[in-house]
Amino acid sequence: MIRDRLFAWSPAILLLLLAILTWWLDAKVRSPQNLAGATTSDAPDFYIEGFNAVRMNPDGTRRYELTGTRLVHYADKDSSLLSSPTLLYHDYERAPLTVSADTAELESGGENVYFRGNVRIERPPFDFNPPLGVATSYLHVIPDQEIAKTDQAVTMVDGNSTVRSVGLEFDNTIRSIKLLSRVQAHYENPRAESSTTTSSPR
Repeated sequence: MIRDRLFAWSPAILLLLLAILTWWLDAKVRSPQNLAGATTSDAPDFYIEGFNAVRMNPDGTRRYELTGTRLVHYADKDSSLLSSPTLLYHDYERAPLTVSADTAELESGGENVYFRGNVRIERPPFDFNPPLGVATSYLHVIPDQEIAKTDQAVTMVDGNSTVRSVGLEFDNTIRSIKLLSRVQAHYENPRAESSTTTSSPR
């Protein structure tokens, strides 16, 4: 009789033991010692190799595209980290413009992009305009507004002119550049052996 009861209860006993084991393993994984060194930013919800996002114009042509070798997304901050990012603005009447860096952080679905490390703005020559190159360590870009700005040191080479400043605001829609402070400019005339240097601190 007792043996028959044990056989009858054995499935329930096994299920109980399995539930206890599952609870113990879950508690072990979630123990304070295991959680102490972990943060939500260490746990991305997805990543993409070879990231490429394109924004179109109303007429179906490409307005700009943002690419990178790798994108890692973090749900807790709604942000993404890009490796080797490049932002390319297509301009079918003037020359295209590119922004590149070592890394970039996207916030609010790409509404703001923060480029860091060896940041470069480059535009090839077009018509009678010389090539343009801007180098800095940090750049905040608002892609849809085509605005870029930084409060860091900047070196800009525009044709034969080299300009250094601290801080810059760039509006790609009207192709205007505003240098914010401590501006130093150097212009070299290619037809002359001498050069002219001006300094205009602001």
